[in-house]
Amino acid sequence: MGYGIRLYFLAIAAFLLTSFGASAQRLFDNIIQINGVTMTADSLRAVPNVTILVKNQNRGVESGNMGVFSLVCYKGDTLEFTCLGFRSKEFVVSKDLKGQYFSLIQLMVQDTFYLPETIIRPLPQKGQFDYAFSHWRIPDDKYEMARKNTDALMLRALAYTLPRDGREAQAVYQSQQWHDAVYYGQMKPMNILNPLAWAEFYEAWKRGDYRRQNLPIDNSNY
Repeated sequence: MGYGIRLYFLAIAAFLLTSFGASAQRLFDNIIQINGVTMTADSLRAVPNVTILVKNQNRGVESGNMGVFSLVCYKGDTLEFTCLGFRSKEFVVSKDLKGQYFSLIQLMVQDTFYLPETIIRPLPQKGQFDYAFSHWRIPDDKYEMARKNTDALMLRALAYTLPRDGREAQAVYQSQQWHDAVYYGQMKPMNILNPLAWAEFYEAWKRGDYRRQNLPIDNSNY
């Protein structure tokens, strides 16, 4: 019985080693080293400092002074070529490539871009500089604009003028529902029996808040 168990475990170990070896061999066959050079499409001149990235992998290299580069990736990956003054290019490494080495010549096409207009003026005189320093209003930078927008008084004024958003309206509605739910099944209290309300009414009556005011009568419509 012990001999049979040993043979069983030896067979499992041999199967695992064979499977691991086959998987490692497939992984090794899927790795490829790409040696290449980046050149201009019109004159075949070397393009230095081209950034070659493996798409969605956050790794890559940069071509040298003669445009030469070397990169290790997997078959099926996509290479992105970017350089200032040239259009971006993509190259898809085929999964059907044989071996672990591949040579590539990537042609880069020059890109035309336009800079904004620049106006050069002579230096101002001393009097002009003094006037500008005293009277010109320099627009606020982003930091000053952010400081003004987050000022406490500004936020308070905006809170009074802006309408409520959905969350605030829902909070007010739920608060009203909670207040009404307190008196479900019973009558709400009436201020006619509230002594504090009667005291406030008495003080207002003594101050003369309820006296009839003599307002001018408009007889223009008669």
